[in-house]
Amino acid sequence: MGLSTFMGDFLRQCGGYAVVDGGLATELERHGADLNDPLWSAKCLVTSPHLIRRVHLDYLEAGANIIISASYQATLQGFESKGISRDEGEALLKRSVEIAREARNIYNDRATKGSWDDFGDGLKRKPVLVAASVGSYGAYLADGSEYSGIYGDAITVKTLKDFHRRRVQVLANSGADLIAFETTPNKIEAQAYAELLEEEDIRIPAWFSFSSKDGTNVASGDSIVECASIADSCKQVVAIGINCTPPRYIKGLIQLIRKVTSKPILVYPNSGETYDGDKKEWVASKGIAEEDFVSYVDKWCEAGASLVGGCCRTTPNTIRAISKVLSSRSLSSVFGANMLSYELK
Repeated sequence: MGLSTFMGDFLRQCGGYAVVDGGLATELERHGADLNDPLWSAKCLVTSPHLIRRVHLDYLEAGANIIISASYQATLQGFESKGISRDEGEALLKRSVEIAREARNIYNDRATKGSWDDFGDGLKRKPVLVAASVGSYGAYLADGSEYSGIYGDAITVKTLKDFHRRRVQVLANSGADLIAFETTPNKIEAQAYAELLEEEDIRIPAWFSFSSKDGTNVASGDSIVECASIADSCKQVVAIGINCTPPRYIKGLIQLIRKVTSKPILVYPNSGETYDGDKKEWVASKGIAEEDFVSYVDKWCEAGASLVGGCCRTTPNTIRAISKVLSSRSLSSVFGANMLSYELK
């Protein structure tokens, strides 16, 4: 499958829409993990990989077509600061993808044994992709600066390329289906990713997703249109979108991104709560109920999104509900196409 047709082919196999998984860290905590650590969810790669596999499986069973590895906070520099050698750090990066692939294999085995291969009406079981997560430089700092994008004048595109280079090389050769550059907070990091993918001749596809606090700009204040344009110009990028952003801003952001790209658009917002980087906790005041979150999904699809999931504080229940909405959209489009072909006969 060529890079240019990769996401289009995948979306067709999914019926036109694909479901991205939901929040990882809060689910790990729900299963008993202690993430009070600069490595955050990546700590579980060392201490409790079985919990990561469990959460991936929960999301697959809820209907996710794409599961994202537990490597968002997993940087070689972050591991080294915890006394983990470079070689061990690289092995943990690969392990994050292996765990997701193991979950997919378990899910597919269960599905086959349960005769889920065919849902009737010729609809086959949908494919599952494993995306290797790359968090921003701000995520490595573990001070909440991925939510501000303010890195200071000393941090340049070259600094960021040097920071991310080896991690991207390792993840590109880890067996993942694509690389997810997540919660990108500013234009220079998007530029660094795009140049890195070209310079390293990365052969697997990527998506860029940005975070926004105001519905017009990314977290740093840079224009979402400019950021999306950088992503659009990179041949390895097969989808562009928004994550870890309040649901109320998503529709407008999709419309802005749509102005500068014809590539598929993905959205996986947070629950609408706010993260306090100083206290390292979520402030629940503006969160929205799961049913309200899901009520947005049709609007996002109508605005142009074709991949939808959840980010921080969303759960398998959120993803199950999103999956139902997208399945009904897929079924109605299949039904409509069948009616049209019937009328043309």
